[in-house]
Amino acid sequence: MSRRVVVTGLGCLTPIGNDVASTWASVLAGKSGGGPITRFDASGFKVRFACEVKNFDIADYMDRKEAKRTDLYTQYAMASAVQAMRDAGFGEGEGYTPERTGVVIGSGIGGLTTFEAQHDVFRDAGPNRISPFFIPMFIGDIAAGVVSMRFKARGPNFAIQSACATSGHAIGESYRMIQYGDADVMIAGGTEASVTPMAVGGFANMQALSTRNDSPETASRPFDVARDGFVMGEGSGVVILEELEHALNRGARIYGELAGYGATGDAYHLTGQPENHEGLQRAMRRALEDGKLLPSDVQYINAHGTSTPLNDPNEIRAIKAVFGPNATALNVSSTKSATGHMLGAAGAVEAILTTLAIVNGVVPPTINLSSIDPECDLDCTPNVPVKRDISAALSNSSGFGGHNVSLAIRRYRA
Repeated sequence: MSRRVVVTGLGCLTPIGNDVASTWASVLAGKSGGGPITRFDASGFKVRFACEVKNFDIADYMDRKEAKRTDLYTQYAMASAVQAMRDAGFGEGEGYTPERTGVVIGSGIGGLTTFEAQHDVFRDAGPNRISPFFIPMFIGDIAAGVVSMRFKARGPNFAIQSACATSGHAIGESYRMIQYGDADVMIAGGTEASVTPMAVGGFANMQALSTRNDSPETASRPFDVARDGFVMGEGSGVVILEELEHALNRGARIYGELAGYGATGDAYHLTGQPENHEGLQRAMRRALEDGKLLPSDVQYINAHGTSTPLNDPNEIRAIKAVFGPNATALNVSSTKSATGHMLGAAGAVEAILTTLAIVNGVVPPTINLSSIDPECDLDCTPNVPVKRDISAALSNSSGFGGHNVSLAIRRYRA
């Protein structure tokens, strides 16, 4: 447990940018990824908008023939993984020992685009016309498997699925494997491509989504008194985690240190949370304890902040319970206000943005926050970024089923 874990590579594909630099710039500029759905005809749906990835070309990352045999969620994962490995200074098979390099990339839903398309084939033409590639395109572990094959990574390789906490868990469990000595390098994160008829219709019918069809850009409004649900997002995020000495020995650039990880369960409700979100409280406390951090050591929290009526004040109450009098000195923000809720990819993208906040000394804002809910009475960083020296931060994620993750990230010090 004495092995230190650092972040040496970042990659992401989001509704506000097709790489890390453009996503970060868009977050600071207050850009929203919301817009009318273009993937399918949503005219008959209650919700007709989402935060879609835009102008994505898989040919930048995969051979087109290979891409035809992968679902969009796997293509998204490959894009972020390639970006992150290049950012870390790794060539394909170069700079790392394959047997000591692993991949944990999860998805909340998996290959839903493929599932829906192949169900149409089954319904219209019968079972004999179902594609032989259907199963490997659809199942939720294939993104991790395809990425591992690309980089010949023969260490720990699997997927995690915990709804919207998925990629937070993927990063946290990868961190543990490096700490325990099971790997020296981990490619970790999450991916989601769920702007599909079934997903949008299902989330809308359970009244989880905002219905601001006339104003998609302002629909994701965490902590705002007028919030009415989350906005469906998509994309991917991948980080390269590395054992400190391994990184130093190859002269790697270090973005920061992953110092603590807390994972808990609510054991309460399929989609709801207990009052004051006691499970998230325990996750944050565990992340602080694991990172040997005091509440006063933390300056910023990238909140789960979904823009739903119940989550946002509940999360604020949990933060206040954990941080006590130090809570009022925190900056809290939800970058879902810009990206929408990227489901299984959310935690990884938010961990990336949290890391960049530390590196750049800038707190990303919560956009669309025009009238703060009195129950969300912390500094939720409304609308504009804030310059601030950040030595440590938390990134929180929660998911249907009662899953909670908190990652503690701090500035690297030798």
